[in-house]
Amino acid sequence: MDKNMFCFQCEQTIGCSGCTGNSGVCGKTADTAKLQDELTGALIGLARAVDSTTNVSKKTSQVIIEGLFTTVTNVNFDNASIENMIQKVRAEKERLAPDCSKCQSPCGKTDEYDMQQLWNADEDTRSLKSLILFGIRGMAAYAYHAAVLGHEDDEVNLFFCEALFKIGYEENTETLLSTVLKVGEINLKCMALLDKANTETYGTPEPTEVTLTVEKGPFIVVTGHDLKDLQLLLEQTSGKGINIYTHGEMLPAHAYPFLKKFPHLKGNFGTAWQNQQKEFDHLPAPILYTTNCLMPPKSSYADRVFTTEMVAFPGTVHIDEKKDFTPVIEKALELGGYKEDQILTGINGGTKVTTGFGHAAILSHADTVIKAVKSGDISHFFLVAGCDGAKPGRNYYTEFVKQAPSDSVILTLACGKFRFNDLDLGEISGLPRLMDIGQCNDAYGAIQVAVALADAFECSVNELPLSFVLSWYEQKAVCILLTLLHLGIKNIRLGPSLPAFLSPNILNFLVENYGIGPITTPEEDIKTLQSGCVQ
Repeated sequence: MDKNMFCFQCEQTIGCSGCTGNSGVCGKTADTAKLQDELTGALIGLARAVDSTTNVSKKTSQVIIEGLFTTVTNVNFDNASIENMIQKVRAEKERLAPDCSKCQSPCGKTDEYDMQQLWNADEDTRSLKSLILFGIRGMAAYAYHAAVLGHEDDEVNLFFCEALFKIGYEENTETLLSTVLKVGEINLKCMALLDKANTETYGTPEPTEVTLTVEKGPFIVVTGHDLKDLQLLLEQTSGKGINIYTHGEMLPAHAYPFLKKFPHLKGNFGTAWQNQQKEFDHLPAPILYTTNCLMPPKSSYADRVFTTEMVAFPGTVHIDEKKDFTPVIEKALELGGYKEDQILTGINGGTKVTTGFGHAAILSHADTVIKAVKSGDISHFFLVAGCDGAKPGRNYYTEFVKQAPSDSVILTLACGKFRFNDLDLGEISGLPRLMDIGQCNDAYGAIQVAVALADAFECSVNELPLSFVLSWYEQKAVCILLTLLHLGIKNIRLGPSLPAFLSPNILNFLVENYGIGPITTPEEDIKTLQSGCVQ
């Protein structure tokens, strides 16, 4: 493949086929893309150096997870940082197999993988291996956040090695397909691990109303997903006269009892990641980026962008593992914030949003929900969830929610909800019609709700009056989709466009076996999806 770069891992990829020019739509350059390929090839070499008959060491797992996380879309645009990660991976391989570099008769067993072999493979092999690769990249983000809170799982860690090995050296279609579904199986365990880590550390999320008003005075905006970073920032800003506002996928932080105790965690600023360049333009406050959420900053606010963890962008200040947020705090005090309170709104004009309807909160009202379904007060549940993005067509999800029958309940999660989460949809049987379950990883909570309802009605999840209408953008959405397929969930609607890495044969397999299909129009999809019912 004679191109400057090749990348088709996100939804906005050029022409629904792949970014191949001097830079990708996301903003990463061809040089950065090639370094990410080199990093992936090095990770495959490291996986080969791991003795698969024993548990992966904590150090090796950390390196693999960090390396995979670095390659997720909109995480790292900094070539020097990626090069350092490559050297870190190579050093770990050398530690595990020190004799390989000195061997006079090399066997090639720990060689790094040339990603051009993958990009030039036949389309079905490339499709299956891409599903595995992009799935484990997304799963690595969840494993990383759990590890930050002290929670790890040997089976999850070992699978990263297994999957990387298959990407590099497995050619059998059946084996690759089996591994694709196993990504979904292991990701379910990984999301459960992160759910446990979050709730044991910060408490069980509670339904919480969050203002969109920004008070006058110094403030800091925190975007991404990492609750630990938010906790540390809240602790370091306590008593300093600085307010903290969440952005994007950090919104659900307001629902955790431990974090709610900080009086200067005030509200939510802005909407989803793709609107940053507009919303952050001339913002009188610094922004802390904690995970995949980074749009290349405009010059109007680049001086107030701070990164941490695996996030990096050339020229921005990076907060290292010591987690001293002094530079962010000083910038907030220097900029001073707004002179007067700013009454801001969501996309639809609402001045507040709600979050915190996790599986514990919803299932605490299980009797009410079941009674409402049996009485006919609730006709259907729609999970309208997933990533947001800049590509045209995403207004479909707003219209879907607006047009959903008044006796239906909308469950949502991830940043796609910002298209409609400021709408007031009213209540059914004392329950809000719109319930935000949380971040993208909280798809685990949606699954728990679905399983509990299926048990209550003594039917399968596919027999429930429950439909999945998903929007995708990056690799965490891929691993969640694979988890739903692993669970046998059918008739998922996916958009705004289907992944470019699905070959016709693989797409046909998903259609025939799972009924997965592209979104059409809200009217048609609502009509089609409402056909299921509970007996």
